[in-house]
Amino acid sequence: MEGIVCNFRQGRHTQKNRHMIIEVHGVASKEKAAKLVGKKVEWTSSAGKKLFGEIRAAHGCNGAVRAIFEHGLPGQAVGTKVKITE
Repeated sequence: MEGIVCNFRQGRHTQKNRHMIIEVHGVASKEKAAKLVGKKVEWTSSAGKKLFGEIRAAHGCNGAVRAIFEHGLPGQAVGTKVKITE
């Protein structure tokens, strides 16, 4: 399963570098997004380095999810693909 990194999780004055909002292909509702909680997420940089995270919660009502990574993703990760596995 694949998804796209949309943005960092952020508030009005803060940005959480380890928390990313991800849109998953084929998921368009909050109920379907809630079924993905607990799955692993893998992002690969252009240099081949892999960073791993886990889906922790649904985000909003249109099927986006919130993933928390071991290390913060760089800004270049926004708009790139991630792989979602069991």
